[in-house]
Amino acid sequence: MAIELEIKLTLSESAQRQALDWLLALPDAQKGARKTLVNRYYDTPNALLNQAKAALRVRQAGDRYIQTLKTRGEFVNGAHQRQEWEWDLSGPELDLSLLEQTPLHNQVDLSDLELAFETNFERQIVMLSEGDNEIEVAVDSGKILSGGRSMPLHEVEFELKAGAPACLMMQAAALAADVPVFLNLVSKAEQGYYLADIYQPDLTAPQDPLSVTEFLHLLSVGWLTGKPVRLPESVLVNVEACARQADVMSLWREVSGPLNNGASVARMIEQVPGFGRLQLALAAQ
Repeated sequence: MAIELEIKLTLSESAQRQALDWLLALPDAQKGARKTLVNRYYDTPNALLNQAKAALRVRQAGDRYIQTLKTRGEFVNGAHQRQEWEWDLSGPELDLSLLEQTPLHNQVDLSDLELAFETNFERQIVMLSEGDNEIEVAVDSGKILSGGRSMPLHEVEFELKAGAPACLMMQAAALAADVPVFLNLVSKAEQGYYLADIYQPDLTAPQDPLSVTEFLHLLSVGWLTGKPVRLPESVLVNVEACARQADVMSLWREVSGPLNNGASVARMIEQVPGFGRLQLALAAQ
């Protein structure tokens, strides 16, 4: 079992090409392998795995098959932190006996697992090293597929391989200063579950003031569902205070007013190039 720490940014297709050029131009960047990844996610007909906040997949990379179990985990300063178990397989079929090594054992009846959705994409790796810090950047471009439906996937993921967690935020923020991005707290698996009509996130406006993480997660849910996120000023007082502390009040005013009036997150991402920069500045507080 490993602990995974990563920051995931969603981009347009053109911005993703710009991001890759930006990354490769860094003096400490090393271009790694380019891979085609086919990822099949499984769950029971009544979505017991999703209810347990876990995702089970088999990934095909060339002639290699890898079974992975991930927890949904938590968000720490804008980064996903979650548990992950991986096993090599001899073929594309699940090996449920491997799950006996995980907390999922005996908690969920997995006797009737079936394919729920796929996330298939091209991945370009870029390694960033500076001192004791090492970051693997994955530039992913492809589609999420379920039941004849699909949605595009364009992401840049910064994953910490060694060193201080703060270096993830520094690199992501540096990219966001030059390239329009969206800090996305909804994982590929959650996007797939939504496409498969398994995951239906709640967008009910809260009554109490939001934390920064709660605010960022609501933005991600709004992006995923396409529904407006109406957030009155009374629930944004803590987030506005963080914006003031981070010295990004001008960006905050560009975003908070339209959101309060029911503007969609997707439209805000298009209209405010610094949207991702604002998110990352808030997450860093």
